[in-house]
Amino acid sequence: MEDLKKRKLEEAGNGDFSSKEELRLLLDPLAKPQLVDLLAKLGSQYPSIAEEIKNIASADPVHRKLFVRGLAWNTTSETLCAAFQEHGEIEEGAVIYDKATGRSRGYGFITFKHMESTQRALRAPGKLIEGRMAVCNLACEGLTGASSTPDLSLRKLYIGSLSPEVTSEMLLHFLGRHGEIEEGSVAYDKDTNESRGFGFVTYKTAEAAKKAIDDPEKTLGGRNIIVKYADSNKNKTGQPPLTGGMIPMPAVPMAPGHMQPGRSHIGTPVGYAYPQTVAPYPSASYGSPPTAPAPYPVQGPVSYPPVSVKRDPLGLPPAPSVGMSNYPYYYPKQ
Repeated sequence: MEDLKKRKLEEAGNGDFSSKEELRLLLDPLAKPQLVDLLAKLGSQYPSIAEEIKNIASADPVHRKLFVRGLAWNTTSETLCAAFQEHGEIEEGAVIYDKATGRSRGYGFITFKHMESTQRALRAPGKLIEGRMAVCNLACEGLTGASSTPDLSLRKLYIGSLSPEVTSEMLLHFLGRHGEIEEGSVAYDKDTNESRGFGFVTYKTAEAAKKAIDDPEKTLGGRNIIVKYADSNKNKTGQPPLTGGMIPMPAVPMAPGHMQPGRSHIGTPVGYAYPQTVAPYPSASYGSPPTAPAPYPVQGPVSYPPVSVKRDPLGLPPAPSVGMSNYPYYYPKQ
């Protein structure tokens, strides 16, 4: 027995048991899915490995922090934390307020203590908080996430002509019969917190959104509501937008021999030849063209006789008279 133990120790010393560096070399070429499956298998068999995986995964808060948008203007940080504490222990949570007005900006952040709590919250990103459907995703993703998929335009609907009494909860319950809703809410005024008469709903599938549009029964709160794609008012014709405030006008052919305004006449456009000559004057039908009148005779220079100035009885020189500024004054000799 002692010889067997001694032999095993000698084999371990000779490197028959893989070292840490040798294990790294074996794991390095493996793909990520293979490593994840391997660690998950080991973690399920050995609790110590599972605990180590949890500690490493939760070490970076970027994997535990959620961005929550679509909050009501009166939702507080305490209300936000209370809505998410069912998923696990919360390390930090707060609603973001505007520094100038002191009002909520409609979003906040939740940081869980453990990463598995964050994953549980992400399984159901939509959460009804104080009558509003709030949506969460990892904060490191920003506004990207489920709503950034390419088919968002086929899943997001505009709901118009809503009664002031219709709440977000009523709207989501009414449209939820067509399929699972990812997010949605009635639009409220920031100052009065009253309904603005419209809202938005985003389904998880394009099929559910189409069912909501095609449904002939669209009466909610005693009104016939409008249900259409949120971007249906955008320009989908593919025509380029007008530039410089100019309205395109159809080209109207001008008479031969005349230049078209606004066109460059370099080259020869189709249907036109530049330069074009004007047809001769039809003298046979209309007689001789009128001749220009003879020029007026040119008047030669006009000479004026000298002006004589009478002697003043008092002996004073004569004062200049109006209108005589162009002629010299003649003073009689004393």
